[in-house]
Amino acid sequence: MFRLGVTLLALLALPCLAQQAGALPLTPFRSEVQAQRHCPGDTVVWLDFRKERYYLKGQKRYAKGFSGNFVCRGEARDSGYRRSLLGLR
Repeated sequence: MFRLGVTLLALLALPCLAQQAGALPLTPFRSEVQAQRHCPGDTVVWLDFRKERYYLKGQKRYAKGFSGNFVCRGEARDSGYRRSLLGLR
């Protein structure tokens, strides 16, 4: 009987734990300087929200397009965005 109670309690606690998990907040900026001030120890990247990719400075699509913003690379990674391998130069 005790085991059943512990199992039931664990099953009831699962939805509460699942609500805590999720993407970390992402802070987008319109300028590279603003983003660098926000994360001085991190690399600033251009995040394309539509393609769900980020570009490093020096890549062809860095700071191009209307569906993107500058963000910290760590925040982009933690939010599930991936680095673009295209346009490395």
